[in-house]
Amino acid sequence: MMNSGIYYTKIRDDTTSIPTTTNSSFSFGENVPNGALESIVLRFTTVNTTLACVADFPNLIRNLRLTLNGSVFFDFRQAVSGGDNANPSMLGYFLNSIGGRSVEKVGDTAKECFIIIPCGLEIPQGVGRIECVLDYAAANAAVASGTFQMWARYNTATQTSTVIAPSTSFTHAAAIEQVVVRIPTLSKGQVVAGCLVQNEANADALGQQGIRIMDQSAYGLDVDFLRTFNGDLSNGVMYAEDGNVDTRLSYAQEVNGAIFIPTLNMVGGDLILQVDSTDVTVRTYTPVLISSFNSRETSGTRQTASIVGNTSKAILDHVE
Repeated sequence: MMNSGIYYTKIRDDTTSIPTTTNSSFSFGENVPNGALESIVLRFTTVNTTLACVADFPNLIRNLRLTLNGSVFFDFRQAVSGGDNANPSMLGYFLNSIGGRSVEKVGDTAKECFIIIPCGLEIPQGVGRIECVLDYAAANAAVASGTFQMWARYNTATQTSTVIAPSTSFTHAAAIEQVVVRIPTLSKGQVVAGCLVQNEANADALGQQGIRIMDQSAYGLDVDFLRTFNGDLSNGVMYAEDGNVDTRLSYAQEVNGAIFIPTLNMVGGDLILQVDSTDVTVRTYTPVLISSFNSRETSGTRQTASIVGNTSKAILDHVE
């Protein structure tokens, strides 16, 4: 299908799979060519009334599920969503934390957003099939028109396969409790590169003991400690804030209610945490599963400079 290097192909392009002022859901399936699929790229545009989305566009995505040939490789549920949410989106924060990308061209009445989802999958010879389920939250004001595109980015220098597994949900008391984040075994050599913790509200609601990864610390680490080492406090959150300024992106040190915790490629089973919750609330814990991926270069005309696709390295770059 392709020579060595980067190659793009468009999978879908329509004017109907866009948000409205009510919750909405779309599902579809598309054929994709064989090759080393590094990432899925989603592109959204809208023409809308002012303040349809107060902060960044991914706040409008409640759920996103992607399946290749019957196997789920991206299953994300956003705990807080909606066009009226003035905080950075948890989805955008998550993708930027794991080496994907959520970027937006700022604008109040014209939106353009790119979401790049790392996957690292080998689509076998013949025709592959990607199924997508996309649920939108309600926009804050009318959306007149727009477009939805899905692209496939192939890359023979891809080094890791990335699976965003279904999250574990836990109903917390206002206490220190043990949480077992279930880790499915999907492939040989699989490791846990990190875990996104989402509260059901835009508040951390964590006490002084914060979160303790049982196999990595003798003590609980509070949220500022965790955000120091995952890179957030170094102005690590960048997002569109059209309700405040629509000429540039905004910086933040945190996403209230969400924190990404690098787990440094842990192996051996489920992820065990101790969580000090100050509220009775529901949190979800979304693990990032990584395994090695090796693609073969082909003959013929090819690129000689490689862009390495490696989710594990991208996470560690924030930590080091």
